[in-house]
Amino acid sequence: MFIGIAGIIGAGKTTLSQQLADHLGYDAFNEPVDDNPYLSDFYADMNRWSAMMQLHLLFRRFEQHQRIVWNKDKGAVQDRTIYEDTIFARMLHEAGFIDQRDYETYVGHFNVMKRFLVYPDVLIYLRVIPEVSMQRIQERGRDAEGGITLDYMKKLHQGYETFIAEMDHYTRVLTLDWNEYREADEVARLLKEKAAENREFLRDLKRI
Repeated sequence: MFIGIAGIIGAGKTTLSQQLADHLGYDAFNEPVDDNPYLSDFYADMNRWSAMMQLHLLFRRFEQHQRIVWNKDKGAVQDRTIYEDTIFARMLHEAGFIDQRDYETYVGHFNVMKRFLVYPDVLIYLRVIPEVSMQRIQERGRDAEGGITLDYMKKLHQGYETFIAEMDHYTRVLTLDWNEYREADEVARLLKEKAAENREFLRDLKRI
């Protein structure tokens, strides 16, 4: 299976992705964070770097998505899917950090890439309240994330809630209360139950 792990910043996606991949014997595909050349500049000057940051992440996630899809020999667990990237881009646009021209360029790139995408067999949504995610962000102590505010996290949480409600029309969504962590074997059991559901889905995401 192709399993996606979705959730706001600090939800615990990376940890679960690795644990679940180890439990199932799958490959884990981590979010491209540590080698992101725009991350520090983005948080230091969001007006200047938001558009390039999102375009960089878009092509990196597309590249990773294609590696997952074309590897038929082994299952995959992906830490944050390409579809979630649109939440961040829209938020930055609405906040005025990405202007209309750059946002239209981003949307155009995504809509072209979308034709070559395959939805995850199951999308696991780690639902975490913003206050808990902020605590986890502070505990892991990444310098680049020092400027993240609770207000931003609340808006991001709402964006994810809307996104997940939409994605439920296109693939199987397993929503887990992740304010407290669960063991990988329990998640694997729930995952297999969700994967066995027989559902019909719409063909395509609406335009972002």
